[in-house]
Amino acid sequence: MTTATPGDTERRLRPRGQRTRARLLDAGLEVFTQKGFHAARVDDIVKVASTSHGTFYLYFTSKEGLFEALVEEAAGDMSVLIDSLPTRIRNDDLGRAALRAWVGQFADLYSRSGGTLRVWAEAELSGDRMAGIGDDLMGSLAAALASRVTIPRRTGLDPAMATLALIAMCERLLYYGMTGQLKADHDVIVDTLADIIADAILS
Repeated sequence: MTTATPGDTERRLRPRGQRTRARLLDAGLEVFTQKGFHAARVDDIVKVASTSHGTFYLYFTSKEGLFEALVEEAAGDMSVLIDSLPTRIRNDDLGRAALRAWVGQFADLYSRSGGTLRVWAEAELSGDRMAGIGDDLMGSLAAALASRVTIPRRTGLDPAMATLALIAMCERLLYYGMTGQLKADHDVIVDTLADIIADAILS
């Protein structure tokens, strides 16, 4: 017996059902972001969505099911981001411009999906099973970057480890910017990250 994915479910819904499901997802993300995954309750989600428990359970079996749908959306965006990375990034003006553009896309994705990524971080700290999803996606980003940059041999850096460290740095700095802990303009953050990555790996 196969289980339909959230994406399959959404495609089968009529427009009104899709809007209701989207409203529940938005409400769920708001509640998860404010309260954290473990403290959030279905009661909280239906209240924010201005709907009923019965309506919630038409679309999701639990808060975990709703969060997995959010994860699927973020994972799809992350896959597009990975595919958009240039096939080869070299240490020249064009290479640095391409890298800066890609970091900008990463920042835009984080602005849209930062709440989901923050819940992943919470799950990771608690040893929750969903933590592995976030780990896999961040690892995929690092692997894609490692396969596309030309790292000078003289540095002795391991490409996989170096790029994973840089992706983790990007995620944390964007998190600080999104939560207001870092008072900096969006473009300044992106420029800083792009320059650090270029200087750390390409120089």
